[in-house]
Amino acid sequence: MPIMGHHAGLADRGNAATKLHDFDAEPLKRMRAALKTLRVTFPSIKFSASSATQRELFIRMMFSTLVDADYLDTEKHFDPEQATLRGWVPLLEALWQELEAKQNLILNDSTLVDRIRKEVYEACLDAAVGETGIYRLTVPTGGGKTRSGLAFALKHALTNELGRVIVAIPYTSIIDQTAQVYRELLGADAVLEHHSAVEIAADDSDRQDERFIRHKLATENWDAPLIVTTTVQLFESLFGNRPSKVRKLHRLTKAVIVLDEVQTLPPELLRPTLDVLRILATPVEQGGYGSTVVLCTATQPAYEDSRWLESFQGVAVSEIVPQYSEHFSKLKRVNYVRCPEPLSWAVLAEEVGKLSQVLVVLNTRKDTLALVAAMGDAPDVFHLSTLLCGAHRKVILAEVKRRLDPRNPQPVRLISTQVVEAGVDLDFPVVYRAVGPLDRIVQAAGRCNRENKLDKGKVVIFEPAEGKAPGGPYKVGIEKARFLLNENPVERLHDPDLYREYFSRLFADVDLDKKRIQSYREELNYPEVSNRYRLIEKDTVSVVVPYKDALVRFSAWEAAPSYRTWSALQPYIVNLYRYEVLQKRDWLDQRSEGLYVWTGSYDGELGLMEGFNDPADLVV
Repeated sequence: MPIMGHHAGLADRGNAATKLHDFDAEPLKRMRAALKTLRVTFPSIKFSASSATQRELFIRMMFSTLVDADYLDTEKHFDPEQATLRGWVPLLEALWQELEAKQNLILNDSTLVDRIRKEVYEACLDAAVGETGIYRLTVPTGGGKTRSGLAFALKHALTNELGRVIVAIPYTSIIDQTAQVYRELLGADAVLEHHSAVEIAADDSDRQDERFIRHKLATENWDAPLIVTTTVQLFESLFGNRPSKVRKLHRLTKAVIVLDEVQTLPPELLRPTLDVLRILATPVEQGGYGSTVVLCTATQPAYEDSRWLESFQGVAVSEIVPQYSEHFSKLKRVNYVRCPEPLSWAVLAEEVGKLSQVLVVLNTRKDTLALVAAMGDAPDVFHLSTLLCGAHRKVILAEVKRRLDPRNPQPVRLISTQVVEAGVDLDFPVVYRAVGPLDRIVQAAGRCNRENKLDKGKVVIFEPAEGKAPGGPYKVGIEKARFLLNENPVERLHDPDLYREYFSRLFADVDLDKKRIQSYREELNYPEVSNRYRLIEKDTVSVVVPYKDALVRFSAWEAAPSYRTWSALQPYIVNLYRYEVLQKRDWLDQRSEGLYVWTGSYDGELGLMEGFNDPADLVV
């Protein structure tokens, strides 16, 4: 099947059998005999699968290896100059040495938060000498998870002679931020960032710049020591069947795979997702791939404790920071308050207007727009959602952070969707959060008194009297959160064990393999698996918006499509559902497959204003 599909993609078993039925093996036999006379030896491939899905992944890995080798050999023959540009510097050992040299900049014990960050960092170094397998990194928000997780991954990779570190992040809004942290610690060329939605071919000008061409070549097959990517890029490749997507998968063998904000993995895909992770982390001698998987979050789902997830039943999961409960107890930086009655937009606007610095997090973009409208002419009101392009959001976040600076505090009232809930470094004294999934509430609380400058921040949990929450698992999560909030004192939100209970209830009420992907994997139906496994359920398209010099950048890309010009354009793109694009063609100019230019209005505060639904904030 890998040989048959190495150009067109992995087929399903039935289709492969049909094609092979009338296959004439005689030329192959003659070729093999001729090669033997030339004393060409054939390595034997031995594999014993303990399950049908383990066999399915093995075939997929063989396919990945063959495709990459075919591409590389072809390139070496037809473009030897480009082939010499492959390879990445610095190597893992150099990255670790650079991080070690900067430990004094990372480790500080001047405040309680700094002391906890130091303890987390040192626990990561202690755990890094352990064997490969599945690890859990549980750190309260603001506890230094990004830097400490990197330290564990680099040291663990070197200890166990692993090839690379792959960090997968679900929030597209914070990938740049995480990569920037890594670059500040390790150097400008330390990180391969791979999360472009469009594959761009290099042009002649790129060929004059080795840095750009090396980056593009490395994204093809992840031949780099430290990779930052999206959860979408990682898992939709793991379940894909096209050569360009699957080509990099063999790089997941003997690697450290760090899954940031792991609780955001869609529940309806958990059974196949966790099954693949378990196989990757299984030792090579047991039919696995000798990798280490690190599950990172402040709100751990504890997959191995769920009787609904047989893939993780009996799997040993090692705690990197055994004293995490103590850290949560010490870092009680906020007081939670639950409103006894639902709040209308008018009442909420009145309360928010009385506060100098406050963050309000709502479940949908429509709700944020409704609250902004209810604020009327109130000053110092800002809005964030993913229907503002990344460059626009960056400007707003910079202004918000400037106003939050304790050296010169100024009024700021930020109305946002969930886009600010994880990884965005904001520190408000007061946060309002509409009732949502329990882990989202805690993520919002992580934007309150983040640096522990106050005695206690204030997090107000309320039911919106108006508006509508998203459906699907998000809605089920709201129902489970509402139940637990009714059954427990609100202070129990500081207890990490509450989230185990929450996820256990959530998993019980959601079909964890809604698309029946596991059965198609067992049947070796690779096209159907690829069609059904979608972290973002509905297709989206890229739309260039007229913000600042976006159209100039777009013209530059059209004139010379390249990694360089595409990277310059990316911050000026928003993603819209494909079905909505079909309904709103009057506002869009299609320039290529999946790429449009917005010809309607773009508000300087609110972004696109033509009534699009918010694509679930594209948090994955």
